[in-house]
Amino acid sequence: MTSSGSARSRWFRRYPAAAGRPRARLVCLPHAGGTATFFHAWAGALGPDIEVLATRYPGRQERIAEPCATSIEQLADPLAAELLPFLDAPVAFFGHSMGASLAYELALRLQPAHADRLAGLFVSSREAPHLVTPKEIHLGTDDELIAEVVRLGGADAALLDDPGIREIVLPSVRADFGIAGTYRAAAPHPVGCPVVAYAGDRDPGAGENEMRHWSEVAGHSFDIRVLPGGHFYLNAERDSLTNDIRRRLDEAVLAPS
Repeated sequence: MTSSGSARSRWFRRYPAAAGRPRARLVCLPHAGGTATFFHAWAGALGPDIEVLATRYPGRQERIAEPCATSIEQLADPLAAELLPFLDAPVAFFGHSMGASLAYELALRLQPAHADRLAGLFVSSREAPHLVTPKEIHLGTDDELIAEVVRLGGADAALLDDPGIREIVLPSVRADFGIAGTYRAAAPHPVGCPVVAYAGDRDPGAGENEMRHWSEVAGHSFDIRVLPGGHFYLNAERDSLTNDIRRRLDEAVLAPS
């Protein structure tokens, strides 16, 4: 199980550790309609010894010609296989909104054979997997879908004002909202790594009360951090968030034994 520092991956945009071989990797999983670029500013923010793997979903940016996934399984299954060569260092997951559900599903898939490699599950702005509220916004009109993106406050909303960009971007937004709106875990299966939930104090749908239920899938330990802001609190609070994640990775895998 090796991973070359120059290895290319269709699924990940890599931001290598400045120090060379990473002591840990953080797999970042974007929100519905999101792209790997959303995590570009995280490169280096976690310190010189942590590699960031920003996930590239099909149907956008470099993968625009590929069909979008239509279920959480169509993302989690190939991603779990793609991650195997990267398990030469401990791996943690950060998932925002839909990405939090995907992060949980990835941890479940890797846990049976690679539990010792899982350093943490960091989940943001998404209800616990067994308590997700079904939504049908993906079945609505383009205007209704755009209105929901605007309501949540995503930076992507401004792009949807341009008709040309909207034609390119909206299919992936709709597909992802379909995944997010129809996903729900059958039971709260626990993961064996630390679980940390992050919430914006003004999030309209996944605030502190909802995020506390992630404790029900924490088989190891659970903590919660509430930061100022709405559903996309992490845009303004990036430094606070990445500093907190770094501290927790220090405690989990980076501190001297």
